[in-house]
Amino acid sequence: MSKTIPARKDVPAKDKWDLSSIFKSDSEWEAALKGLPELTKKVAAFKGKLAQGPDTLLSALKAYQDALLSMECIYHYASLEHEADEDDTTATDRYGRAMMAYTQQETELSFIDPEIQAIDEKLLREWCSRPDFADYRIYIEKFLYLKKYILSEKEERILSLQGQPAQTAETAFSVLTNVDLNKTFGTVKVGAEEQQLTETTWGVFMHNQDRAVREQAYKKFYVKFEEHQNTIAALYAGSVNQDVFTARARGYDSSLHAALYGNKVPLSVYHNLIDCIHKNLDTLHKYYSIRKRALGLEELRHWDVYVPLVKSVQTKTSYEEAVEICRNALAPLGKEYTDRLCDGLLNGWADRYENIGKRSGAFSSGCYVGNPYILLNYNDETIRDVFTMAHEGGHSMHSWYSVHNNPFMCYDYTIFEAEVASTFNEELVFEYLLKQATDSGNTDMEKFLLAMRADDILATLFRQTMFAEFELKAHELVEAGTPLTPELLRKIYRELLELYFGPEMHFEANSDMEGLRIPHFYSAFYVYKYATGISAALALANRVTSGGEQEREDYFAFLKSGGSRYPIESLKVAGVDMESVEPVQSACDTFRRIVDELDKII
Repeated sequence: MSKTIPARKDVPAKDKWDLSSIFKSDSEWEAALKGLPELTKKVAAFKGKLAQGPDTLLSALKAYQDALLSMECIYHYASLEHEADEDDTTATDRYGRAMMAYTQQETELSFIDPEIQAIDEKLLREWCSRPDFADYRIYIEKFLYLKKYILSEKEERILSLQGQPAQTAETAFSVLTNVDLNKTFGTVKVGAEEQQLTETTWGVFMHNQDRAVREQAYKKFYVKFEEHQNTIAALYAGSVNQDVFTARARGYDSSLHAALYGNKVPLSVYHNLIDCIHKNLDTLHKYYSIRKRALGLEELRHWDVYVPLVKSVQTKTSYEEAVEICRNALAPLGKEYTDRLCDGLLNGWADRYENIGKRSGAFSSGCYVGNPYILLNYNDETIRDVFTMAHEGGHSMHSWYSVHNNPFMCYDYTIFEAEVASTFNEELVFEYLLKQATDSGNTDMEKFLLAMRADDILATLFRQTMFAEFELKAHELVEAGTPLTPELLRKIYRELLELYFGPEMHFEANSDMEGLRIPHFYSAFYVYKYATGISAALALANRVTSGGEQEREDYFAFLKSGGSRYPIESLKVAGVDMESVEPVQSACDTFRRIVDELDKII
């Protein structure tokens, strides 16, 4: 009997997120969309008047806030419905109209930044010192920091007009991989059962103890990507070219500079990460040697790198059981934190399981209004999904604290910070489960958890740094005038595969297609934040669990910062300095200790 994936309409309501905290119905969304032009018009009425005085500027900022908040809700609701089912033409239409409205609003309000820019800086700071500017002061301060890269009104209008077309490569890639290709992968024979191969079940098959199942899934998966290599390479090249265009249009030194400047993250943080990881690749290579030995293989293949090393441990965990694991593991953060998160996971925050047309993977997505929603594709046979739940829960609770402690214009924290809150939660779940195993004398579970934690740190620290290095090389090539062809992209990625995996790994001819199937590459220079995030998270988790009330309050001060501080600064408040290479090296040392322990016990 085949295990099939349900259509969206067949998913029970309790397993879906409840979007009524944003809009109670689709018709209410339609009404908000219809009313958006009037809100935008109220802001546009201030065009040419922002420099008239502080009262005029304040009134304009209040109207601007109302328009942005309404647009955020409209886009957020439509985006979540679309991500839940990209096969739903109504949801796709709604998402398309939201994107058009977003672009239209950006175009009409593109005068805001240049007009504020034209105000004398000393005068502007004087106006913002007034108490009634409190909700907008940080926004203005950050604006002044970006001032040198804000263009004229006409130029800003042109850039805003291309906002929607600029998403074409990412949108096409998502539809191709999540809808069209997902229908062509076929099935994988597991025992006597034929099971569907999809972007989501791919991970399940890679964890299967039967090597023949892994090999079958791997080859069926990548042959389909290779059949579309020219299209996918062209889409990624288009995305990189868009990044380079935007960076050059604004006058940044490079795409990397453009990506890091807004958050005041020094370029050295990115380069130090790659350099530090290169210096610790010997530990990674040792791990793959252990993996080869533990699996009893003559040759280690790419489809052998995800399967759990301990075969006898039962890892089936229901969704509800996973929630309780999170509740207990995150107890060091206090009852308010765990009650709020777990209640959300059980009552409408999360879209729990896979359905046809649903985006693969997982994410947390919140706005200023409504709940901080979580998309999951939870599988009870993959214990890693428990960690994914905790990870996304960390994002959502970060969002909750940010919203409830900051005004709208400065509530949104950066991705650099977000990956700290999420991987912090993962570390606490690991420590909780490991202690349970140790206390009960379950040595097999100890081995299993240590091996899995090694895999998690590897995936977040080493693998994401490899991705970050690939992104950097791709962008630097375009910036140097070299076009990105499928052959060149695959060559770059294969060289990185060989560097990071080391001499034990034997790759297939199409293993380098992996570099063309990573969705995060369409949000340039995003993935390095996973690596810096786990480095900070490991340090902070140790600080909170081994410390007292002050250390926990420092961590909550970080969660509550929202967008009120730059990320390096907010992490210093929490107790870690990411301008130093020390947190990354410390994370590498943690990985080394786990690998050495595995070498002894496996």
